[in-house]
Amino acid sequence: MFNDKAATDANYEAMTQLLLENHGLAYGAIGTHNVRSAARAIAIAKALNIPQKGFELQVLYGMADRLGKALANDGYRVRVYCPYGDLIPGMAYLIRRLLENTANSSFVRQQELGERGLDELISAPSPNDSAYQFDDVPYPNVADTDFSRAGDRDEALGAIPKVRAQLGQRYLPLINGNRVETSDYIASENPSDSQEIIGTIGLASQEQAEEVIAAAKAAFSGWKNTPVSERAAVLRRAAKLVEEQREELNAWICLEVGKVLRQGDPEISEAIDFCNYYADEMERLNAGEHYDYPGETNRYFYQPRGITLVVSPWNFPFAIPVGMVTASLVAGNCTILKPAGPSAVIASKIAEILVDAGVPKGVFQYLPSRGGTVGQFVVEHPHIHTIVFTGSQEVGCQIFKSAAKLRPGQRHLKKVIAEMGGKNGIIIDESADLDQAIQGVIDSAFGYSGQKCSACSRAIVLEPIYEAFVDRLVEAARSLRVGPADQVATTVGPVIDDSSRGRITDYIATGKEQSSVALEIQPPEGGYYVGPTIFKDVKPSDTIAQEEIFGPVLAVIKAKDFDESLAIANGTQIALTGGLYSRTQSHNARA
Repeated sequence: MFNDKAATDANYEAMTQLLLENHGLAYGAIGTHNVRSAARAIAIAKALNIPQKGFELQVLYGMADRLGKALANDGYRVRVYCPYGDLIPGMAYLIRRLLENTANSSFVRQQELGERGLDELISAPSPNDSAYQFDDVPYPNVADTDFSRAGDRDEALGAIPKVRAQLGQRYLPLINGNRVETSDYIASENPSDSQEIIGTIGLASQEQAEEVIAAAKAAFSGWKNTPVSERAAVLRRAAKLVEEQREELNAWICLEVGKVLRQGDPEISEAIDFCNYYADEMERLNAGEHYDYPGETNRYFYQPRGITLVVSPWNFPFAIPVGMVTASLVAGNCTILKPAGPSAVIASKIAEILVDAGVPKGVFQYLPSRGGTVGQFVVEHPHIHTIVFTGSQEVGCQIFKSAAKLRPGQRHLKKVIAEMGGKNGIIIDESADLDQAIQGVIDSAFGYSGQKCSACSRAIVLEPIYEAFVDRLVEAARSLRVGPADQVATTVGPVIDDSSRGRITDYIATGKEQSSVALEIQPPEGGYYVGPTIFKDVKPSDTIAQEEIFGPVLAVIKAKDFDESLAIANGTQIALTGGLYSRTQSHNARA
């Protein structure tokens, strides 16, 4: 985190101060081989009147014997510790400690060299001005809610009953700045409890979709010629509105699509980042580029394409549509949001925020509708210029096919931006830190019940550690709590609907025929639940290792060596993300 050792030492002393100031709540254990750090802890304890037995100092066996004895002789409680367990993890731990203690910047190393006097050695750490700066990044991201803080957690939980008091309302299409009545409606259910209706969605007709496109076409010229600074300002206002409504928006995500609060909150942060980032980037792009050659003056610049149709998914119901919509809007395009049915209420909240932020009539419109009829009509419409889609491969390919046809009255070729699922593998080799690998695989495979195209659905483990990995993975996964998304103890909520639950359970049945169940957690009653399921001894060609399941199902596959693990990782028709847990640099570089 810090750029030099002095900053790390200063931070360690600050944490020691905080820990010992709360000695009535937590027993302080100060692990250090730095005499200055140990002395600082003792001085703080004396200033706070903490008895010698009210905290302890810790040293590693064989690495700070003299320091430990000196502290014990002065009456302080000293714990000498050493790693215990399997050889490989223990060796890795010892090597890390050896590297720390033999580094030129370490206290132990400088003490042994004898090049610095005692006063200099125990002087207060003085970091450089840049020491507390993280590596330079082009864009500062918004921080997520810290759910370990009682106040933040209570505020997030307190938004749930506030949102529940608003359930059951109607959400109508936004056409040219007006909410318009429809003749067709669907109900949005809470997947944690299908009897709870989140809201009633008015579905636009084909005639109303035609009105939406006409309004967008009429508004395009004005929006295109609106200064970029003004378009960017709209996005920045939207970002502030989202931040002000963070807890309530997260509660809507939790109730409408069954995403637990800790997993929904980063969507809010990401949406804020999208608004601010795209505003910054559009201002940068608007400057254009000059490419001047002798005898020529060339300027490269950007202009909006026209009307964008955004077809958004339900599994990231806030961040993804906000990102797709705001990128289009700030570039000067009129934009139509057609949300997935299960998340149409959340999409309506996005529409409210954009209107409040100052998006003009006709520039942004909200079009909940049936995909097979009205959705297809809009995709095929000759006045649509760009289609942005996140969803299934089947629908995405159909959009590509439809968009490729030149329709009567169409004077342009449509651009399609589509992300269509994944079958992602994480490789774990012999040198991996299994604690990190297991936690990472569990978070990726079972976060939001595995309903992410970026989820780990295949853990590819090298043969020498395969059995140990499976055993530890299963025991760690037993701690997962399946239940309603609005309960703070829940780690795995429901899947989105009954048809999804049926597809996932069919895949689980197929997996039982082709491989072995290592763990199957029984789900509760009352909602669309599927318990996290882990299969072992899965062959790379098995159905559950090849097809996207979109649920909490993990296939653990054995690879004889690193070459085979790469072949397995790349051996699927679809892929989106990939991961590797390894401490072997040649493996990292090759992957």
